[in-house]
Amino acid sequence: MDNHLLQSQRARAALKNLFVADALAMPVHWYYSLWDIEKAFPGGVRQLAPAPQFHPSSIMSLHSTSSGGRRTAHAGSRLPEVVGEVILKGRQQYWNKPNTHYHQGMTAGENTLNAHCARVLMRCLARTGGQYDPAAFLSDYISFMCADVAQHNDTYAESYHRGFFANLQRGFPPERCAAVTHDTPSIGGLVTVAPLVLSGRVHGIGLDIIRADVQTHVQLTHPDALLLRIADDYTQLLDKLLHNINNSDVAGIIADTALRSVRLDLPGLMLKKRDDREIIGQLYSSACYIDGAWPGILYLLYKYHDQPEAALLANANLGGDNVHRGAVLGVLLGLINGQTIEPWYNALTAKQPITQEIAQLFD
Repeated sequence: MDNHLLQSQRARAALKNLFVADALAMPVHWYYSLWDIEKAFPGGVRQLAPAPQFHPSSIMSLHSTSSGGRRTAHAGSRLPEVVGEVILKGRQQYWNKPNTHYHQGMTAGENTLNAHCARVLMRCLARTGGQYDPAAFLSDYISFMCADVAQHNDTYAESYHRGFFANLQRGFPPERCAAVTHDTPSIGGLVTVAPLVLSGRVHGIGLDIIRADVQTHVQLTHPDALLLRIADDYTQLLDKLLHNINNSDVAGIIADTALRSVRLDLPGLMLKKRDDREIIGQLYSSACYIDGAWPGILYLLYKYHDQPEAALLANANLGGDNVHRGAVLGVLLGLINGQTIEPWYNALTAKQPITQEIAQLFD
């Protein structure tokens, strides 16, 4: 098999793993107590499962349904009711109840909203032969999110979605609808990056062009300097792993990225033989914020780079923003191993359309 076919195979496995990791972590997404995970899933999450009805640490009821961020009292004119009227139609009823699961009603193998947005970009790129068109993506994103008949089964939309559509309702042009809140520098902003990088590189688009496209793309929804810098580090790591056909010094590539990106000495950290729960949840936050999530991903990737199933299980059972952390981790593992975890992938609810969309992206 020639190098181009090997790269294509790895890229396909990487994107498949994005959806596997997302669905695997979904039932315990944003669980911040490991005891709560154990209570809901004795022995931890071991396979794809539905979202429990009760979420012990959910604060969805505190989040604004009119804009990004938390609920606040507004004087004067009523802001658009983004959740229920513009996006997530028919789902607002679940937002005002304490301890409602963020992915209420989702069944085993279903994907969360940001993973669906990665599919939106995949379909858009397939139409353009891998060439990134921000206007085309925004048009597809808006159509998808605002569809009268929901094209996904999620209940929750991160702050960036709500802020974007609040600005759109105020009359901002789509390219200027990105909102800035306390959680703009979030790992969720990297979930859609991999389809853009991998499809472009497999189609022979230069790395400098891809890096610029990623910056444009992330700024459409997550305008934050730190996140944009890490998005570039992520882009370059994707490219190195994609082209490392012989898997030479994978650990060295990961360690070099960690040191250069966030001054994280992974070999030194591993010598301390700490438990995963001491690294993610104590040394680094398990929340969505990129300053903790990105080092956490690099740590898990370094430790488990040749054990993809163990890596994704570890990620899921560490809780926090394990869904978006897992989506990025799954992509990187797929590039290294060139394989999908078939039992989990075959159990995805949307396996057939995802497979077709990946094929259309690379064929």
